[in-house]
Amino acid sequence: MVDAEPALGRGDLAPERLKQANINPDTGLATDYLNHFNEVVMLLEMLPAMPECADEVLEWAPMDYEAHFEKSRFSEKGLAIAAYRASPGELRGALQSIVTQIDETVRGAQQALKEADDVTVIAPQVSETATARIKPLVSIAGAVIHGHIDSAEDTEAESQASIDALFA
Repeated sequence: MVDAEPALGRGDLAPERLKQANINPDTGLATDYLNHFNEVVMLLEMLPAMPECADEVLEWAPMDYEAHFEKSRFSEKGLAIAAYRASPGELRGALQSIVTQIDETVRGAQQALKEADDVTVIAPQVSETATARIKPLVSIAGAVIHGHIDSAEDTEAESQASIDALFA
């Protein structure tokens, strides 16, 4: 059972409990959330060799942190959500900023696939461009989950400009 007003480092959100659940005890965030994005990266990487993956890329939808854990098979999903809610707002904001950029990049790739007359022709470009943007953003999200928001702040403007130009 989770505390009524959980605080990182106390009660159900004690460091050892969080570590055992694979949740960063300092941030209250779990890298399991990144699996949602790694899934679409894998599909995009397979796209040139398997254009039929386009349907799965088009089916992928953004999912926020809490929704991911609510729908996941993560054994400590309730704890992950409670720890997220107790995590510092600055970290949650930095993570959300990066997630928004990832989501926008995927939406751009999806739009390019929808508009393509022949997916096999555009697949290599969509794959290369999208994964070249998404992979670094997923790494930055991982850094935020581990408490390193400097890298997120340093690259936010650069990343947004790249995303804007990505599918223009």
